[in-house]
Amino acid sequence: MKLYGTPPTRAIRPLWLLNELALDFEMIMVDVAQGEHLQPSFRAINPFGKVPVLVDGDVTLAESAAISLYLAERYGNGRFIPSTIDDRARMQQWIFFLVTEIEQPMWRCALHKHLYAEAERRPEECALAERDCRRFLAPMERHMTGREYFVGSDLSVADIGAYTLDWADMVGFLDQSPNLRGFVERMYERKAAPPRIDEAFAVLHGGGVPSARRHAG
Repeated sequence: MKLYGTPPTRAIRPLWLLNELALDFEMIMVDVAQGEHLQPSFRAINPFGKVPVLVDGDVTLAESAAISLYLAERYGNGRFIPSTIDDRARMQQWIFFLVTEIEQPMWRCALHKHLYAEAERRPEECALAERDCRRFLAPMERHMTGREYFVGSDLSVADIGAYTLDWADMVGFLDQSPNLRGFVERMYERKAAPPRIDEAFAVLHGGGVPSARRHAG
């Protein structure tokens, strides 16, 4: 099994599941900053030109949330996927909500701050993105009052959304969300937790390669 990508990209999501499931895999580092994800050799694996990508035998799969669900369903043996239809639907609700309503505003701001060509950047987009993100963090904060996990009493794929919330914390959006900040801290205390986003950035800026595991053992 091969996972293409590198922390701090969205590869952290499936990386976390791979660690939790203690699966053997090879991490193939893809240097997005150098445009390796746009090269023909990589597009032959993923025509979307995005990371992460999982190659598991005959299965090649893109999109971090989809990869995470696949890993849990195929290798989880009942872990990380709720047993009832109702809870599975709630799990999927929070996965999609995190990706579309929390992550996308932050990604929009990152594009306009760092990634678009200078002529294409619109700094005013960041204020709108922060407003939109905070608007949807508020109901999540209320939902997590008195909860350890997003759904039920066990860890599910939705809880790997701690990656997205770590991103929100890193950019200062969780300053009014103590429940979500506590959730992020608990999740990253797990032995299988990957590097936090700021840790992975620090390693990359220092010229190293982020570890696939945050903790040994």
